[in-house]
Amino acid sequence: MQLNLTLDIPPLPKPISYTDTILLTGSCFTEHISDRLAQHKFNVLANPHGIMFNPISVATSIDSYIDGRLYAEEELFYLNELWNSWDHHTRFSHIDKAAALAGINESQEQASIFIKDAYWLIITLGSAFQYYLKNTDQPVSNNHRAPAQWFEKRLIPIPEIVAVLKHSLYKLFTANPGVQVIFTISPVRHIRDGVLENNRSKARLIEAVHELCSQFDQVHYFPAYELVIDILRDYRYYDIDFVHPNYMATTYVWEHFVNACIDLQSKTLMEQVQDIITARNHKARFPQTEAHQKFKSTYAAKARNMMVKYPYLNFEEELAYFSAK
Repeated sequence: MQLNLTLDIPPLPKPISYTDTILLTGSCFTEHISDRLAQHKFNVLANPHGIMFNPISVATSIDSYIDGRLYAEEELFYLNELWNSWDHHTRFSHIDKAAALAGINESQEQASIFIKDAYWLIITLGSAFQYYLKNTDQPVSNNHRAPAQWFEKRLIPIPEIVAVLKHSLYKLFTANPGVQVIFTISPVRHIRDGVLENNRSKARLIEAVHELCSQFDQVHYFPAYELVIDILRDYRYYDIDFVHPNYMATTYVWEHFVNACIDLQSKTLMEQVQDIITARNHKARFPQTEAHQKFKSTYAAKARNMMVKYPYLNFEEELAYFSAK
């Protein structure tokens, strides 16, 4: 008896390899994927602007990396006892203006270098709603808990979404002709917009992304949204807020991502990497015993051998743990 739908996800023409560099940007769901990749020792850079939900903010950030843009002090504003940027997540906010600016520009410089040589750009879009400052008509990525009356909320038309992302893709392919792009739509429900409004928003994103996939051979789609909304289709796969997919759901999506987007050799290597990571996270009841010291010594040797055989893997943190007396 079949109890749910199945979704046939075609594998990428050239799947992701361990030797590839991967830049990820977009919504909070981006961080679920980037965390899993980083845990398996892939070379990733995630959300250099912090979490962003809408396509205009994502496109603006990508343009800024390609252009090597640095921010100036006058682009920051003071609110709620912090210095903030309308283009950045609150993780960059700081009580000290110079510190806030330094954090933003350090991230900008890192992303500008990274994107020029990245093999993959993974973009997760969360919402087609965009907020604009009423007094300047400036689009913002984060409202930083500013008063609601400061903003005008607009649902971005599909042609505008396609146009702004297409512009960024053209710039990206000029700067880095070999890069491949994977779009996903976040399965996180933006219920603050309203249930109907959330569905309209997601529909626009899906239509726009598929239009881009049809126009660029280097652009691909991974159906994270459909896996959660159409295949799992149950609130038991969500957190208590009924909005965010829980660990079981994100693991389900991750497993399908690995199957469709990671090459066979890397999948095999991921199992060996996971064995070392699991050993590192093991909590010994009696760490002073000879048995545990032997356990650590065995895994230190495994980690060293892996780094010799696969120089692109970095187990320095694990080696420090396994070698500590």
